[in-house]
Amino acid sequence: MERERGNGKKKARKTRLSSVANAIRLVRAFSAEEHEIGISNLARRLSLGKSTVHRLASTLVQEDFLEKNLDTGAYRLGLALFELGTLVRRRMNFANEARHYLRSLMEKTGETAHLAVLDHGSVLYINTIASRQAIRMSSDVGARAPSHSTSEGKILLAFRPPETLSAVHAGGLAAGTAKTITRLQALREELRSVRGRGYAIDDEETEVGLRSVAAPIRDHRGEVVAAISIAGPTQRVSKKVLQSYLPDVCAAATAISQRLGYQSATSAPVAAD
Repeated sequence: MERERGNGKKKARKTRLSSVANAIRLVRAFSAEEHEIGISNLARRLSLGKSTVHRLASTLVQEDFLEKNLDTGAYRLGLALFELGTLVRRRMNFANEARHYLRSLMEKTGETAHLAVLDHGSVLYINTIASRQAIRMSSDVGARAPSHSTSEGKILLAFRPPETLSAVHAGGLAAGTAKTITRLQALREELRSVRGRGYAIDDEETEVGLRSVAAPIRDHRGEVVAAISIAGPTQRVSKKVLQSYLPDVCAAATAISQRLGYQSATSAPVAAD
């Protein structure tokens, strides 16, 4: 008798797990292209009986994982899933999400990879993976740099409201080198170009002998929250070499953005001639 009871418990447990698996399969049937699906269609996709799918759907509706369109009888994803997704998104700190991609960029290029944000008008480096080269460009975590001349700063300024640029200008556009943009109108034009092509370059504008390229990282709302970049000495990083880094930098920015919930249907950045 004990064995029979044990087998009965195993069978019941298997049935419950099967129900959970089918409920998960049902939820995963929805997509951006098909946000409402009827019982018959769901039953065909899941290879389950209509009565089984109806019971599953009814239970999910009760828990707000699904909603029923009273006009059509079709089902759509419910707010409970949105709330859970929000919790996951809050947990995703983009500095942590970016670390793998920073290291990958450094490994591919051999140069230093940075993650930066805009803070009080200047660039703040919040993560960095330094090059293994003896001669390298590296900024410590917590270090700051001008936003009007660095590649990261240009990216971050390009997608901010005009008043942000006005505040930076009010603090002065100091010339770090002969190539630094120090006139407001010229900087506006440069930022317009950055927005159009989707990346920014620092060609010895912050420091003589340094070149870098940066791309924007966006959150789930599409707002630019950070910039990822590769930087190195001009003796290794010619203009042509810097352009060759562009696809990898932009791909890393896109991957991190997607991890933060960003979805984009736009085309890839266009390289400069």
